[in-house]
Amino acid sequence: MDNPTPESYLAFLTSSWSDTLFYEFRLEQKLLAVTVADQLGTGLSAVYTFFDPQYGARSPGNYAILWLIQQARRHNLPWLYLGYWIKECAKMAYKNQYQPFEIYRNGRWKKQGREHETHR
Repeated sequence: MDNPTPESYLAFLTSSWSDTLFYEFRLEQKLLAVTVADQLGTGLSAVYTFFDPQYGARSPGNYAILWLIQQARRHNLPWLYLGYWIKECAKMAYKNQYQPFEIYRNGRWKKQGREHETHR
């Protein structure tokens, strides 16, 4: 988003069709990161994570995803949805690190990941 207002940024992060949750990650009372997720009937949907760039070397985005996986398990939810993935998009490449995963293509879910890869 370019120059968002507080209202437009909040609208980007939240949805009217689900419960949006904000999780804070702190180290010795210092806010390091916030991850935003939608609570769905069968899982969590990761919306966005933002963090203090000073702590980027700690990989707070990776930590947030691993934490959300555990959060889903704690609540007996079978899925964590990481959102759209475009294989050729460098900014989305991190999603491929979480194996195995499924993609929805041509009206059906298909398992992906190292053990399911097909070379074309």
